Amino acid sequence: MIPFSPPVAPMLSKSREEIPRGDGWIYEPKWDGFRVIAFLSGEEEPYLCSRNGQPLQRYFPELLPMLRFALPAECVVDGEIIIATDHGLDFDLLQMRLHPAASRVKKLAGETPASVVLFDILAVGEKDLRGEPLIARRKTLAEALRENPSIHLTPQTTDADEAASWFVKYEGAGCDGVVAKRFDQVYAPGKRAMIKIKHERTVDCVVGGYRDSRDGAVGVGIGSLLLGLYDEGGTFHFVGHTSSFTAEQRRDLFQKLQPLVEDTSFGEGRTPGAPSRWSGGKDLSWTPIRPELVCEVAFERLQGRRFRHAARFLHWRTDKDPRDCEFAQLEPPANFALEEIFA
Repeated sequence: MIPFSPPVAPMLSKSREEIPRGDGWIYEPKWDGFRVIAFLSGEEEPYLCSRNGQPLQRYFPELLPMLRFALPAECVVDGEIIIATDHGLDFDLLQMRLHPAASRVKKLAGETPASVVLFDILAVGEKDLRGEPLIARRKTLAEALRENPSIHLTPQTTDADEAASWFVKYEGAGCDGVVAKRFDQVYAPGKRAMIKIKHERTVDCVVGGYRDSRDGAVGVGIGSLLLGLYDEGGTFHFVGHTSSFTAEQRRDLFQKLQPLVEDTSFGEGRTPGAPSRWSGGKDLSWTPIRPELVCEVAFERLQGRRFRHAARFLHWRTDKDPRDCEFAQLEPPANFALEEIFA
Protein backbone atom coordinates (compact mmCIF):
# COMPACT_ATOMS: atom_id res chain seq x y z
CA MET A 1 0.00 0.00 0.00
CA ILE A 2 1.36 3.42 -0.92
CA PRO A 3 2.23 5.55 2.16
CA PHE A 4 0.08 8.59 1.35
CA SER A 5 -3.01 9.50 -0.67
CA PRO A 6 -3.88 12.25 -3.14
CA PRO A 7 -3.84 15.13 -3.39
CA VAL A 8 -0.17 16.04 -3.02
CA ALA A 9 1.08 19.46 -4.10
CA PRO A 10 3.97 19.20 -6.59
CA MET A 11 7.37 20.71 -5.86
CA LEU A 12 7.57 24.03 -7.74
CA SER A 13 10.24 26.25 -9.26
CA LYS A 14 11.27 29.90 -9.20
CA SER A 15 12.53 31.83 -12.22
CA ARG A 16 16.05 32.98 -12.97
CA GLU A 17 17.50 34.56 -16.07
CA GLU A 18 20.70 32.47 -16.14
CA ILE A 19 21.44 28.77 -15.67
CA PRO A 20 23.04 28.23 -12.25
CA ARG A 21 26.49 26.66 -12.52
CA GLY A 22 28.82 24.83 -10.21
CA ASP A 23 28.91 21.52 -8.38
CA GLY A 24 25.73 19.83 -7.27
CA TRP A 25 23.36 20.84 -10.08
CA ILE A 26 21.31 18.55 -12.31
CA TYR A 27 19.54 19.93 -15.40
CA GLU A 28 16.43 18.76 -17.28
CA PRO A 29 14.40 20.14 -20.22
CA LYS A 30 11.33 22.12 -19.21
CA TRP A 31 8.22 20.54 -20.71
CA ASP A 32 5.17 22.53 -21.81
CA GLY A 33 2.20 20.52 -20.63
CA PHE A 34 0.00 19.70 -17.63
CA ARG A 35 1.84 18.90 -14.40
CA VAL A 36 0.64 15.60 -12.95
CA ILE A 37 1.31 13.42 -9.94
CA ALA A 38 0.19 9.87 -10.71
CA PHE A 39 -0.87 7.49 -7.92
CA LEU A 40 -0.81 3.76 -8.70
CA SER A 41 -2.33 1.56 -6.02
CA GLY A 42 -2.63 -2.07 -6.99
CA GLU A 43 -5.74 -2.98 -8.93
CA GLU A 44 -7.35 0.43 -8.51
CA GLU A 45 -7.52 2.78 -11.47
CA PRO A 46 -4.49 5.11 -11.50
CA TYR A 47 -5.31 8.53 -10.07
CA LEU A 48 -3.87 11.50 -11.97
CA CYS A 49 -3.64 14.58 -9.74
CA SER A 50 -3.25 18.03 -11.32
CA ARG A 51 -1.08 20.82 -9.98
CA ASN A 52 -4.06 22.28 -8.12
CA GLY A 53 -5.21 18.92 -6.76
CA GLN A 54 -7.94 18.11 -9.30
CA PRO A 55 -8.34 14.63 -10.86
CA LEU A 56 -7.30 14.32 -14.51
CA GLN A 57 -7.72 10.61 -15.30
CA ARG A 58 -11.14 10.99 -16.98
CA TYR A 59 -9.60 13.36 -19.54
CA PHE A 60 -6.65 11.09 -20.43
CA PRO A 61 -7.99 7.52 -20.35
CA GLU A 62 -5.39 6.28 -22.84
CA LEU A 63 -2.61 6.92 -20.30
CA LEU A 64 -3.97 4.68 -17.55
CA PRO A 65 -3.03 1.24 -19.00
CA MET A 66 0.31 2.61 -20.23
CA LEU A 67 1.22 3.85 -16.74
CA ARG A 68 0.30 0.48 -15.28
CA PHE A 69 2.54 -1.26 -17.81
CA ALA A 70 5.45 1.12 -17.29
CA LEU A 71 5.54 1.39 -13.49
CA PRO A 72 5.43 -0.75 -10.33
CA ALA A 73 1.94 -1.71 -9.21
CA GLU A 74 2.18 0.62 -6.21
CA CYS A 75 4.01 3.91 -6.60
CA VAL A 76 3.64 7.69 -6.84
CA VAL A 77 5.41 9.57 -9.65
CA ASP A 78 5.71 13.19 -10.76
CA GLY A 79 5.74 14.29 -14.39
CA GLU A 80 4.16 16.25 -17.20
CA ILE A 81 1.33 15.27 -19.54
CA ILE A 82 2.11 16.37 -23.10
CA ILE A 83 0.70 15.92 -26.59
CA ALA A 84 3.37 15.59 -29.25
CA THR A 85 2.66 16.42 -32.91
CA ASP A 86 4.73 16.81 -36.06
CA HIS A 87 5.26 20.46 -35.12
CA GLY A 88 6.24 19.81 -31.51
CA LEU A 89 4.23 19.93 -28.29
CA ASP A 90 0.70 21.29 -28.68
CA PHE A 91 -0.78 22.92 -25.59
CA ASP A 92 -4.01 23.80 -27.41
CA LEU A 93 -4.74 20.10 -27.91
CA LEU A 94 -4.16 19.50 -24.20
CA GLN A 95 -6.68 22.16 -23.27
CA MET A 96 -9.23 20.65 -25.65
CA ARG A 97 -9.07 17.43 -23.64
CA LEU A 98 -10.62 19.11 -20.58
CA HIS A 99 -14.09 18.57 -21.99
CA PRO A 100 -17.21 17.60 -20.04
CA ALA A 101 -18.43 15.09 -22.65
CA ALA A 102 -16.90 11.62 -22.26
CA SER A 103 -17.57 10.86 -25.94
CA ARG A 104 -15.54 13.92 -26.98
CA VAL A 105 -12.67 12.95 -24.67
CA LYS A 106 -12.66 9.41 -26.07
CA LYS A 107 -12.59 10.69 -29.65
CA LEU A 108 -9.67 13.05 -28.97
CA ALA A 109 -7.80 10.36 -27.02
CA GLY A 110 -7.82 8.26 -30.18
CA GLU A 111 -6.95 11.09 -32.55
CA THR A 112 -4.31 12.92 -30.48
CA PRO A 113 -3.07 10.57 -27.74
CA ALA A 114 -1.16 12.08 -24.85
CA SER A 115 2.14 11.03 -23.33
CA VAL A 116 3.73 11.46 -19.91
CA VAL A 117 7.30 12.57 -19.27
CA LEU A 118 8.37 11.46 -15.78
CA PHE A 119 11.04 13.22 -13.74
CA ASP A 120 10.54 12.15 -10.11
CA ILE A 121 9.24 9.36 -7.91
CA LEU A 122 7.73 10.06 -4.49
CA ALA A 123 6.94 6.56 -3.27
CA VAL A 124 7.31 2.93 -4.26
CA GLY A 125 5.43 0.21 -2.42
CA GLU A 126 5.10 1.26 1.22
CA LYS A 127 8.29 3.37 1.11
CA ASP A 128 7.99 7.17 1.18
CA LEU A 129 10.87 8.56 -0.91
CA ARG A 130 10.20 12.27 -0.45
CA GLY A 131 12.91 12.61 2.22
CA GLU A 132 15.58 11.01 0.03
CA PRO A 133 17.94 13.12 -2.14
CA LEU A 134 17.03 13.71 -5.77
CA ILE A 135 19.93 11.63 -7.06
CA ALA A 136 18.62 8.57 -5.16
CA ARG A 137 15.03 9.15 -6.32
CA ARG A 138 16.17 9.46 -9.94
CA LYS A 139 18.03 6.12 -9.69
CA THR A 140 14.92 4.45 -8.25
CA LEU A 141 12.71 5.88 -11.01
CA ALA A 142 15.10 4.86 -13.79
CA GLU A 143 15.32 1.30 -12.46
CA ALA A 144 11.55 0.99 -11.95
CA LEU A 145 10.40 2.43 -15.28
CA ARG A 146 9.67 0.41 -18.40
CA GLU A 147 9.48 3.06 -21.08
CA ASN A 148 6.99 2.77 -23.92
CA PRO A 149 5.75 5.13 -26.67
CA SER A 150 3.51 6.91 -24.12
CA ILE A 151 5.65 7.00 -20.96
CA HIS A 152 9.14 8.51 -20.98
CA LEU A 153 11.96 9.36 -18.58
CA THR A 154 13.09 12.95 -18.98
CA PRO A 155 16.68 13.50 -20.13
CA GLN A 156 19.10 14.76 -17.52
CA THR A 157 22.64 16.18 -17.51
CA THR A 158 25.14 17.60 -15.04
CA ASP A 159 26.80 19.65 -17.82
CA ALA A 160 25.57 23.27 -17.74
CA ASP A 161 26.83 23.88 -21.29
CA GLU A 162 24.83 20.93 -22.59
CA ALA A 163 21.76 22.22 -20.75
CA ALA A 164 22.29 25.64 -22.34
CA SER A 165 22.36 24.02 -25.79
CA TRP A 166 18.87 22.63 -25.18
CA PHE A 167 17.44 26.17 -25.40
CA VAL A 168 18.14 26.14 -29.13
CA LYS A 169 18.27 22.42 -29.85
CA TYR A 170 14.96 21.44 -28.26
CA GLU A 171 12.90 24.59 -28.83
CA GLY A 172 11.55 23.23 -32.09
CA ALA A 173 10.15 20.23 -30.21
CA GLY A 174 8.21 22.52 -27.89
CA CYS A 175 10.42 22.48 -24.79
CA ASP A 176 10.35 25.95 -23.29
CA GLY A 177 13.47 26.11 -21.16
CA VAL A 178 15.59 24.30 -18.59
CA VAL A 179 14.96 23.23 -15.00
CA ALA A 180 17.89 23.11 -12.55
CA LYS A 181 17.75 20.96 -9.41
CA ARG A 182 20.17 20.16 -6.61
CA PHE A 183 21.60 16.64 -6.30
CA ASP A 184 20.66 16.49 -2.62
CA GLN A 185 17.22 18.14 -2.88
CA VAL A 186 14.50 16.33 -0.93
CA TYR A 187 11.00 16.47 -2.39
CA ALA A 188 9.28 19.56 -0.96
CA PRO A 189 5.55 19.63 -1.88
CA GLY A 190 4.33 23.11 -2.74
CA LYS A 191 7.75 24.72 -2.22
CA ARG A 192 9.65 26.62 -4.93
CA ALA A 193 12.77 24.52 -4.50
CA MET A 194 13.82 24.23 -8.16
CA ILE A 195 15.09 26.80 -10.67
CA LYS A 196 13.50 27.37 -14.08
CA ILE A 197 15.20 29.25 -16.88
CA LYS A 198 12.78 29.97 -19.72
CA HIS A 199 13.11 31.19 -23.30
CA GLU A 200 12.68 34.90 -23.82
CA ARG A 201 12.51 36.53 -27.24
CA THR A 202 11.54 40.04 -28.33
CA VAL A 203 9.21 41.34 -31.03
CA ASP A 204 7.77 44.68 -32.16
CA CYS A 205 3.97 44.69 -31.87
CA VAL A 206 1.17 47.10 -32.70
CA VAL A 207 -1.21 48.18 -29.94
CA GLY A 208 -4.71 47.51 -31.26
CA GLY A 209 -6.72 48.00 -28.11
CA TYR A 210 -6.78 47.82 -24.33
CA ARG A 211 -8.67 46.48 -21.37
CA ASP A 212 -9.21 48.95 -18.59
CA SER A 213 -8.69 48.66 -14.87
CA ARG A 214 -10.93 50.33 -12.31
CA ASP A 215 -9.58 48.98 -9.04
CA GLY A 216 -9.09 51.21 -6.02
CA ALA A 217 -5.32 51.45 -6.31
CA VAL A 218 -5.28 52.55 -9.96
CA GLY A 219 -8.57 54.36 -10.47
CA VAL A 220 -9.44 54.58 -14.15
CA GLY A 221 -6.44 53.19 -15.99
CA ILE A 222 -5.12 50.56 -18.37
CA GLY A 223 -5.43 46.95 -17.29
CA SER A 224 -3.52 45.63 -20.31
CA LEU A 225 -2.48 46.61 -23.82
CA LEU A 226 -3.72 44.28 -26.55
CA LEU A 227 -1.00 43.51 -29.09
CA GLY A 228 -1.15 42.48 -32.74
CA LEU A 229 0.88 41.63 -35.83
CA TYR A 230 0.16 41.67 -39.57
CA ASP A 231 0.25 38.51 -41.67
CA GLU A 232 1.72 38.29 -45.16
CA GLY A 233 -1.60 39.42 -46.66
CA GLY A 234 -1.82 42.54 -44.50
CA THR A 235 -4.49 41.25 -42.09
CA PHE A 236 -4.09 42.31 -38.46
CA HIS A 237 -4.21 39.57 -35.81
CA PHE A 238 -4.18 40.04 -32.05
CA VAL A 239 -1.43 37.89 -30.55
CA GLY A 240 -1.57 38.64 -26.83
CA HIS A 241 -1.28 41.32 -24.20
CA THR A 242 1.12 43.07 -21.84
CA SER A 243 0.22 44.40 -18.41
CA SER A 244 3.59 45.07 -16.78
CA PHE A 245 2.90 48.67 -15.69
CA THR A 246 2.85 50.60 -12.42
CA ALA A 247 -0.34 52.24 -11.16
CA GLU A 248 0.89 55.64 -12.35
CA GLN A 249 1.75 54.28 -15.80
CA ARG A 250 -1.70 52.69 -16.08
CA ARG A 251 -3.37 56.03 -15.48
CA ASP A 252 -1.04 57.86 -17.89
CA LEU A 253 -1.55 55.25 -20.60
CA PHE A 254 -5.29 55.52 -20.31
CA GLN A 255 -5.06 59.24 -21.09
CA LYS A 256 -2.50 58.65 -23.85
CA LEU A 257 -4.80 56.24 -25.68
CA GLN A 258 -8.07 58.16 -25.53
CA PRO A 259 -7.41 60.18 -28.76
CA LEU A 260 -6.89 56.86 -30.58
CA VAL A 261 -10.11 55.20 -29.42
CA GLU A 262 -12.12 54.28 -32.49
CA ASP A 263 -14.51 51.51 -33.44
CA THR A 264 -11.83 50.05 -35.68
CA SER A 265 -12.62 47.01 -37.80
CA PHE A 266 -9.82 44.45 -37.84
CA GLY A 267 -11.43 42.41 -40.62
CA GLU A 268 -10.95 38.67 -40.61
CA GLY A 269 -8.00 38.70 -38.20
CA ARG A 270 -7.90 37.05 -34.81
CA THR A 271 -9.51 39.24 -32.12
CA PRO A 272 -9.08 39.19 -28.32
CA GLY A 273 -10.67 36.24 -26.61
CA ALA A 274 -14.31 36.28 -25.58
CA PRO A 275 -15.52 34.75 -22.29
CA SER A 276 -15.20 30.97 -22.21
CA ARG A 277 -15.20 28.15 -19.67
CA TRP A 278 -11.51 28.94 -19.05
CA SER A 279 -12.02 32.62 -18.19
CA GLY A 280 -13.73 32.04 -14.85
CA GLY A 281 -16.31 34.78 -15.32
CA LYS A 282 -13.72 37.54 -15.78
CA ASP A 283 -14.72 40.72 -17.59
CA LEU A 284 -12.97 40.38 -20.95
CA SER A 285 -14.48 43.43 -22.63
CA TRP A 286 -11.98 45.60 -24.50
CA THR A 287 -11.69 48.94 -26.30
CA PRO A 288 -10.29 49.04 -29.87
CA ILE A 289 -7.95 51.85 -30.94
CA ARG A 290 -6.41 52.89 -34.23
CA PRO A 291 -3.34 50.68 -34.79
CA GLU A 292 -0.76 53.48 -34.75
CA LEU A 293 1.43 52.76 -31.70
CA VAL A 294 4.29 50.26 -31.74
CA CYS A 295 6.07 48.78 -28.73
CA GLU A 296 8.74 46.16 -28.23
CA VAL A 297 7.85 43.34 -25.85
CA ALA A 298 9.59 40.23 -24.55
CA PHE A 299 7.79 36.89 -24.66
CA GLU A 300 8.60 33.30 -23.79
CA ARG A 301 7.00 31.36 -26.59
CA LEU A 302 4.20 31.22 -29.13
CA GLN A 303 1.19 28.94 -28.94
CA GLY A 304 0.12 28.77 -32.54
CA ARG A 305 -0.07 32.44 -33.55
CA ARG A 306 -0.40 33.96 -30.10
CA PHE A 307 1.73 34.42 -27.01
CA ARG A 308 1.53 31.51 -24.58
CA HIS A 309 1.74 33.92 -21.61
CA ALA A 310 1.55 37.67 -21.11
CA ALA A 311 4.37 39.58 -22.80
CA ARG A 312 6.65 41.97 -20.91
CA PHE A 313 6.63 45.58 -22.06
CA LEU A 314 10.12 46.90 -22.89
CA HIS A 315 9.71 50.30 -24.59
CA TRP A 316 7.88 52.24 -27.28
CA ARG A 317 9.14 52.12 -30.88
CA THR A 318 8.26 55.55 -32.25
CA ASP A 319 10.65 54.90 -35.15
CA LYS A 320 8.74 51.84 -36.38
CA ASP A 321 5.94 51.86 -38.95
CA PRO A 322 3.06 49.70 -37.64
CA ARG A 323 2.75 47.99 -41.04
CA ASP A 324 6.30 46.68 -40.61
CA CYS A 325 5.22 44.68 -37.53
CA GLU A 326 4.66 41.34 -39.23
CA PHE A 327 4.73 37.69 -38.22
CA ALA A 328 7.83 37.42 -40.40
CA GLN A 329 9.78 38.79 -37.40
CA LEU A 330 9.15 35.50 -35.65
CA GLU A 331 11.25 32.98 -37.51
CA PRO A 332 10.08 29.63 -36.15
CA PRO A 333 12.62 27.28 -34.57
CA ALA A 334 13.66 24.26 -36.56
CA ASN A 335 11.49 21.22 -35.91
CA PHE A 336 13.05 18.63 -33.64
CA ALA A 337 11.51 15.21 -33.06
CA LEU A 338 10.76 14.22 -29.48
CA GLU A 339 11.99 10.71 -30.25
CA GLU A 340 15.47 12.15 -30.67
CA ILE A 341 15.30 13.76 -27.21
CA PHE A 342 14.34 10.52 -25.49
CA ALA A 343 16.84 8.49 -27.52
